[in-house]
Formats: sequence, C-alpha cells, structure tokens
Amino acid sequence: MNTSIFTGVIPALMTPCNADRTPDFDELVRKARELVDAGMSGVVYCGSMGDWPLLTDAQRQEGVEQLVKAGIPVIAGTGAVNTASAVAHAAHAQKVGAAGLMVIPRVLSRGNSPTAQRHHFEAILSAAPDLPSVIYNSPHYGFETRADLFFALRAKHKNLVGFKEFGGAKAMTYAAEHITSADPDVVLMAGVDTGVFHGYVKAGATGTITGIGNALPREILHFVALAKAAAAGDVEARMRALEMGEALEVLSTWDEGTDLVLYYKYMLELQGEAAYKLHFNATDELSPSQKAWAKSQCEQFKAWYAEWSKLPGAVQKYRS
Repeated sequence: MNTSIFTGVIPALMTPCNADRTPDFDELVRKARELVDAGMSGVVYCGSMGDWPLLTDAQRQEGVEQLVKAGIPVIAGTGAVNTASAVAHAAHAQKVGAAGLMVIPRVLSRGNSPTAQRHHFEAILSAAPDLPSVIYNSPHYGFETRADLFFALRAKHKNLVGFKEFGGAKAMTYAAEHITSADPDVVLMAGVDTGVFHGYVKAGATGTITGIGNALPREILHFVALAKAAAAGDVEARMRALEMGEALEVLSTWDEGTDLVLYYKYMLELQGEAAYKLHFNATDELSPSQKAWAKSQCEQFKAWYAEWSKLPGAVQKYRS
C-alpha cells in the first residue's frame, strides 16, 4: 500500500470560525491550499488541532469532503468517544476519497484497556481497508500502543502502514527501536513540533505532522529539510537544525499543551488572518498575559530567523 501520504511535512489544520461560531469551510479550504502551495505534502483534518471534540460528526465530515473536492490530499482523523462514530468517520473518509487515516485510540470509556483498544483499532481499519493508516500514539489519550499490539493489528490489516508518535524523545525512541525499524515498509512520523530533530535524526522518521506549520510553513519546511539532511550525515545541517530547534523551542512547545489551538490561532491572528480570531467555545481564549508573551515570542523568533537565514552555507542551501 502506498505510504507516500505520510512522508513530507503535513500541517494539522485548525478549524476557522464564522461569526456564529460554526465552521468556516471556505477558509478551511483556502488555508489548506495556501499550505500545500507553500510546499506541504498534504493536511490532517480533523485531529485535536481541528477541535474534533467541539464539532459534530456532520461538521467534521463536511470539512473532509470539502478538502477532498478541492483536490487537497487529506488525512482524516478518527477521534471519537465511541467506536461507532470513529468507524463512521473512517468509512466516510474512504467513500469521499481521502488520502489516508489517522487512527486515534478509544477515549474515556475503557480507554486504558488493551483489549478494548484492539477491537477499536480493528473496527476503524476494517471500515476503510483501502486507506493507508497510521496509529496516533499520544500520552494525552491515556493509552500507549506497544509493539505487540501494533504488529498484531498489522498482520490482519495491511492498510496499517505507520505510527505517528506524539510522545517525547523516549517514546519516539521506543517506536523506532521496537516498531518502525522492524519493517522497512512501516513509516514513523514525528507527531509533535518539539520532536522534529529527534524524530528524523535519532529515530528515522520520514514525515512529520506539525501544528506551528500552520503559521510558519516556510520556516518549518526549512527546519525539516535541515533535520533530514542531518540524518543523512550533513554536519553543517545538523548544527543549523539544532540552532533552529532551539530558536523555535517556545513556539513548538505550545504543540504539547492543551492551549495549542488557542496559541496557534493567535499566531495567525497576529499575521492578519481574522478567520482564526474566534473559537467554538466563546470562553476559550488566551489570557492577556499569555497573548503578550506569545506576541513577544513570535516577534523574537521572526527577527532571529530573518537574520539567521541570511547566513551562508547550509542555511541557504536547505531553505525551502
């Protein structure tokens, strides 16, 4: 099964709001097209960045369908509070022509049961057998998919082709040591912005799903290009990738927290994208202090990058 959709740099789209706090699908498609035109290989919709718990099933499926109709390669998220809903999202994604699935563990009810998770994963994978799929491993879901479960699933479902790791360096290393390095046809994705360097250089990742890339697409493409070159042994690229990772540290760390959508929408708002000013819950917003800090950190990074990217050698060589 073709795994190319899970290579490259893929932003997890946020869902923009209309004034009545319903999804703005025209803006969703516009933003996706802008990111793909910048060099992203596709998009994810609807993961936690897309606020899936705050949308109806119909709204989520409408977003996937609109993206597909616009010709955007889209990986559909399957997060749900029950297996039946997750299965419906998977079947819909295959029906409308999505490019892949992000298989999210069962949450809340029996979320820590390996048996329940196995049945949950199997149901999703069975509902869309023609779609290449990756399991999304995240500590936030309260369940860690280990090697034995992954390979038991893969033995029955050939559409399970990879692993998106959202945990930290230790979790990424486990995935590389015990899952993705065991089979060259299994892909590993760095699933959190703080894990890009470790994922590519120390764990053999071949793709990444990014949050901050919604606001800084060209800069993140540049960062990933440096990390990939570093993994191939380029000494200069390795040093520059470490420099850029350090400069991005604060902005990237927002991807690890529960306010990630608030922060990255605010970054877009600062850049003049008014469609991202609102949230689905009217009371969801950054505090004045958080906004001031975010604004200063964004400005600091952009000022640094403007000067740093003028440096000769690998910085310019790998700039997208």
